[in-house]
Amino acid sequence: MNALGRHILAEIHGCDSNVLNDITGVEEIMVQAALTAGAEVREVAFHKFSPQGVSGVVVISESHLAVHTWPEHGYAAVDVFTCGDSVNPWDACNYIVEKFRAQNFTASETLRGVLVESAQQKAVI
Repeated sequence: MNALGRHILAEIHGCDSNVLNDITGVEEIMVQAALTAGAEVREVAFHKFSPQGVSGVVVISESHLAVHTWPEHGYAAVDVFTCGDSVNPWDACNYIVEKFRAQNFTASETLRGVLVESAQQKAVI
């Protein structure tokens, strides 16, 4: 099976609330996670909510990393989507889990853009 990308959805629990509520820190962690995975960072956009919480995205040449935090619950929702073979999304995900000081997490990987080649597709191409 040939896929265009790998998409990890992570549920990260038991995180340090102070880390999750620090927009500068969350942005630095997300950017460094992308770099740790071997990605090329293109743009970043983060927002601090009142009274708490941070949301943001790191746009990479290979796709994106996104985060939404709930410091009051010690919880972060993270997704890491990478295309190509040069970037490992699990490296980014594991880095984020470590830096958020998570007690536990679950994650699932979905292959995106699975290419299925049929006789009809071959004829059209």
